[in-house]
Amino acid sequence: MNFGYPVLTLLIAFPVFAACGLFFLRSPQVVRMFTFAVSIVELLLAVPLFGYTPNADFQFVEKIDWVHQWGLQYYLGVDGISILMVWLTLAVLPLCVMCSWTYIGKRVKEFHFCLLFMTSAVLGVFCALDLVLFYVFWEAMLIPMYLLIAVWGGDDRKYASIKFFLYTLAGSTLLLAAIVAFRITGGTFSIPDLMQQNFSFRFQFWAFLAMALAFAIKVPMFPFHTWLPAAHVQAPSAGSVILAAVLLKMGTYGFLRFCLPLTPAASEYFAPMMIAISIASILYGGAIALGQTDIKKLVAYSSVGHMGFVTLGIFLFNQRGVEGALFQMLNHGIVTGALFMMIGAVYERSHSRDIAKNMGLGKYLPAFMFFWGFMALASFGFPGTNGFVGEILVFVGAFQQSTILGFLLVPGALLAAAYMFRVSLKMAWGKPSTAKAWRDLNAREWVYLTVPAVFVLWIGLAPAPFFNIIDPSIKNLLGDFEKRKVAHLETEQPMQTAAGDLFRAVAVKQ
Repeated sequence: MNFGYPVLTLLIAFPVFAACGLFFLRSPQVVRMFTFAVSIVELLLAVPLFGYTPNADFQFVEKIDWVHQWGLQYYLGVDGISILMVWLTLAVLPLCVMCSWTYIGKRVKEFHFCLLFMTSAVLGVFCALDLVLFYVFWEAMLIPMYLLIAVWGGDDRKYASIKFFLYTLAGSTLLLAAIVAFRITGGTFSIPDLMQQNFSFRFQFWAFLAMALAFAIKVPMFPFHTWLPAAHVQAPSAGSVILAAVLLKMGTYGFLRFCLPLTPAASEYFAPMMIAISIASILYGGAIALGQTDIKKLVAYSSVGHMGFVTLGIFLFNQRGVEGALFQMLNHGIVTGALFMMIGAVYERSHSRDIAKNMGLGKYLPAFMFFWGFMALASFGFPGTNGFVGEILVFVGAFQQSTILGFLLVPGALLAAAYMFRVSLKMAWGKPSTAKAWRDLNAREWVYLTVPAVFVLWIGLAPAPFFNIIDPSIKNLLGDFEKRKVAHLETEQPMQTAAGDLFRAVAVKQ
C-alpha cells in the first residue's frame, strides 16, 4: 500500500524530532501544551493506517539498503499482528501527557522528551522487519524508560531503575546472540526472508531459548517478573502507563513475530514448559495481588497474571488461543493503563497509594469510583467489556487443547475477580480515617478516562472489526507454523544432544 510518502517512517521520526523543539521552550506549561499538540499531530499522521486492508501480507512496506556490505536494510511494515500495537502506542501518548499535567513538576522538558523518544522507539519495534533495526529500537527504549523511573520515580527509584535496566539488558544480550546466529545461519537479517527458511532443530532449540528468555523477561513471565512491581511502584503515572500498555507487549509480540515463525519446531517442543510457566504466572500473579495493601503494587502484580493469559494463548497454537492473546494484549494496555492513570489521580489527592488511606472514595469522588469500578470489571473479564472477549477466547483455546488445561485457568479468573473486588469495595465504601475535602474529577481527567472507557465498551460489545484485522495474519501465521514444523523431531532428548554437540565443539577448539 503506497500513499506517496513513507507513513511509518514519518510516525517513527516525528516524535523524536519534535522532542528536540522542547529545549527551545521556557515555560513548563508551554512544554506540556507543545507535547500534547505533537501527540495529536502524531495521531493525525497515522490516519493512513486506517486504510489498512485485512490480509496476511505486510503493508505500508518501506525497504531501503542501509549498510549493504553487512546486509542491513531499513525495512518497515505492519500486518494484523503489529498494527493493533501501533495504534495502541499512538493512543497512549496523549493520555500520558494529560495524566502528567500536574503530576510532574520538575525537569518538565526532559520528562516530555523521554515520552516522545519512547514513543518513537516503541513504534520502531512494532514496525521493524529487519532484525538489526528491530534490535536498535528495542535497545533505544531502555534509556528513556530508565530515566523516567530514575529521575521522576519514588523514594526507591534508584533500586527500581537499576533492576529494570539490568534485567532488560540481560535479555537484550541473549536476543543479540540469537540475531547474530540467524544472520550466520540464514544469511540475512530480513525477518520475512527468514520466515521462509527451515532451520535445523538443533539451531532452533538454542535460538528459541535465547529469544524466549529475552521475551520472557520483557513480558515478564514468572519467575522473571521481580523487576516489574518495583518499576511500576516507583515510576511516575505516565511511566507506569507506558510500561503496562506497550512495553510489556514487546515481549509477547516477540513470541508471535520471531519464536513461532522462525523456530516452529522448538516452539512446539517447549510449548508444555511455556504453558506451565504461563499458568504459574496467572496463579502466582493473582495470589500475590490479592494480598497487597498498595494499590499500585496490586495492579502491577495483576499484570503478571494477565500477561500469563497472553503467553498461554500464544503457545496453544490454535486460532482461538492466538486471537485471545492478541485481544488480551490490546485490552490489557487499555484497562491497566487507565487503572494506573487513576492511581496517579488519587495519589495527587491523598499522597498515598495505601488502600487504607484511600477508603470511602465513593462518597467524596463518585465520578472517579465510577471509572474505577468500570475498569475493575473489565480487568477481570466481566461480560460486555473488552476483557471478557480476550479471556473467553483463551479459555476456548485452552479447552480445545485440553479439558484439564482449561480448568486450570479457572482459579486464575477467580483470583482476578477477588483482588479487584476487594480493593474496589474498600476504596468505594470503606470507612475513611478522616474526612476528605477532595475535588472530584476535573475536565482533563474526565477526558483521559473517557477515551479508554469508550474502547472498553466498543471492543467488548462489537469486536468484529478487530477480528477482521487480526484473523488473516493469525491464519497465515498458524498455517505456516504447521507446514514448517520439523517432522523429524529426534526421539532422544534434544537438550542432551544439543548440549553434547556444543561441549564437544568447545573441547575440539580447546
